[in-house]
Amino acid sequence: MKILIINGPNLNMLGIREPGVYGTESYADLVRYLETACAELGVEAEVWQSNHEGAIVDKIQQAYGTADAIVINPAAYTHYSIAILDALKAVSLPAVEVHLSDIYQREPFRHVSYPAMACEKSVYGKGFAGYREAIEYLFAKYG
Repeated sequence: MKILIINGPNLNMLGIREPGVYGTESYADLVRYLETACAELGVEAEVWQSNHEGAIVDKIQQAYGTADAIVINPAAYTHYSIAILDALKAVSLPAVEVHLSDIYQREPFRHVSYPAMACEKSVYGKGFAGYREAIEYLFAKYG
């Protein structure tokens, strides 16, 4: 099974950006965590990050025919990107949305998730472990 793991804007600033919300571990730490989790499960994964909405849409479209599933943390695009929602719907791949923080315990504008409308499951507020939960879910169901 091959899973594309997409990380959206500002996740490259983990460990620097709002450590009280996102923790002190870096993006490199997250990538290592994901690579280890996937190796333990026998899942092939591509971990990718962009700060640009169009690049994320392009990456989702490129997953069609090359990946079996998507794990996505759309970050700030969660709350207003119909383009990412439409891309996820277009490729029709099983997808799970992940957020490091609990978006429902934050500002009210963060309580809306457009990409979640095309995802089978959302995991939030579990830090790095939320990604593993998403990967395990997809592997158990489709692997």
